[in-house]
Amino acid sequence: MSGNNSTTVGTLRGGNLQNRNSQRSTLLKVVILGDGGVGKSCLMNRFVSNHFDEHSFHTIGVEFLNKDIEINGEAYTLQIWDTAGQERFKTLRTPFYRGSDICLLTYAVDDRTSFKNLALWRSEFLYYADVQEGSTFPFIVVGNKVDVPDSEKQVSTEEAQAWCAENGDPPLVETSAKDATNVEAAFGAAVAAWAQLEARLERPLVEDTVDLSKQQSPHRSSCCMPVSGAEFHNHNLTGMNDKEINHFCDAYWQPWYGHIKFVYKEGLTKLFEEISCLSAILSS
Repeated sequence: MSGNNSTTVGTLRGGNLQNRNSQRSTLLKVVILGDGGVGKSCLMNRFVSNHFDEHSFHTIGVEFLNKDIEINGEAYTLQIWDTAGQERFKTLRTPFYRGSDICLLTYAVDDRTSFKNLALWRSEFLYYADVQEGSTFPFIVVGNKVDVPDSEKQVSTEEAQAWCAENGDPPLVETSAKDATNVEAAFGAAVAAWAQLEARLERPLVEDTVDLSKQQSPHRSSCCMPVSGAEFHNHNLTGMNDKEINHFCDAYWQPWYGHIKFVYKEGLTKLFEEISCLSAILSS
């Protein structure tokens, strides 16, 4: 963890909390954003399974994994969403911002452009997640790939700290998914930032808990009921613009668990990318 923006986090332990029948866990939706190639998928996989694949492919659309952790005696289930960083996948990823509890803004220390784009990612998230108080939302800034030689680094710790100070003062954590440096610290800082916000708002931390002794459906923020595949296919999407499609996807959310990758077909328009995405969800 780095510099003045760092956050002290209590002991973080992973593992299968499902075996503790009396344990209750707070479910948190964590979204990882940033340019393509900064290592978002590698960070998620390193944290969840302690695995690193140097030759992993770019994420197509969105995917998510779950991990149960414990911090200072409190149990949390993190639902971690990895998103595609390329502009052409914007209509696939933005519907999944809604209902997020935490956002990791990620750049690579050897890619200055990815650092400059942090403000764009932050603005995109605040808009599509419909966050009312951006200054207090639990953002974490993650500078990945600190394992690269110093001669290849393009963003200094001090510069990243200055950016944080000008953008709501989120914690800064410099990581390496390759050698696992500070990966657990980044997610621990994310949970700590959320818990601190909850404490300031004086809301009970058990407000959004689940009983791990029972089979659970994933967290969902929308109050609308999910629809069947038949109802979805009868809905007319062809006259919608991108923003209307995003709202449709959010309103007609189909809950599911697992690790999902959406297949992108070259040549599809953004409209039909979104329809393909929704079809995959509703048929899963």
